[in-house]
Amino acid sequence: MARFCSLFSSSSGNSTYIGTAGGGILIDAGVSAKRITQALSDRDIPPESIKAIFVTHEHSDHIKGIRVFASKFSIPVFATEGTLRGLEESGALSGKFPCDVITPDGVEVCGMIINRFSTPHDSYESCGYTVGMPDGRKIAVATDIGHMTNEIMTALTGCDLVMIESNHDIGMLQNGDYPYYLKRRILSDTGHLCNEACGDAVAQLIGRGTTRFFLGHLSEHNNMPDLAYRTSCWALSQQGAVADRDYKLAVNPPENFDPVIRF
Repeated sequence: MARFCSLFSSSSGNSTYIGTAGGGILIDAGVSAKRITQALSDRDIPPESIKAIFVTHEHSDHIKGIRVFASKFSIPVFATEGTLRGLEESGALSGKFPCDVITPDGVEVCGMIINRFSTPHDSYESCGYTVGMPDGRKIAVATDIGHMTNEIMTALTGCDLVMIESNHDIGMLQNGDYPYYLKRRILSDTGHLCNEACGDAVAQLIGRGTTRFFLGHLSEHNNMPDLAYRTSCWALSQQGAVADRDYKLAVNPPENFDPVIRF
């Protein structure tokens, strides 16, 4: 049985748990090791059962807790070559744990097959991940995306559950108090995915087999959970899809207190 939980999801910190009865992985560890340990313990997940951490990119909201958490529990860390270079420069690899490049062939952990796909973001070599479960189901995490690409859509096609970025509302961002350079960065092709682009993506994915969507990495200043939800719901309705009949859609809060989803 597949297990999934977005533990943290925002510009303040990101970490997602995916696992089976035999153990699990984290995608990113962007809050303190103490908070990650507590979030896992609250769900009766022993930290020792985490068998690997997969890093999307080297920005601090994705790596803050890696050095301490991975060192304490001797957890191997995987990332692209570019991201590992960024982690080394930041000092995140100075702990006592193994690290390695995730190759195009992927990595097997607890019967799960983890593969990477490239994402356009302003970092060394960012990526998202798909996780093939032992029962044949597939989960994907795709955040920090400046724009959707064919490679991303190909990777997400056929996934049963997709966690996808719905970072900002364009109007809120353009009329907000962020400095011009930051607005330009977020809106760029290597920035973050807006609500409308996320909606377009989920509308395509429901026709390709995905039935569970989680909207992640929402901006706390340039978005609202209800707005992100309604934007994707509207896009899905244009495909004739009905909520709770044809799909399940939820918005990940910055810190999640819900139990692990099993499906």
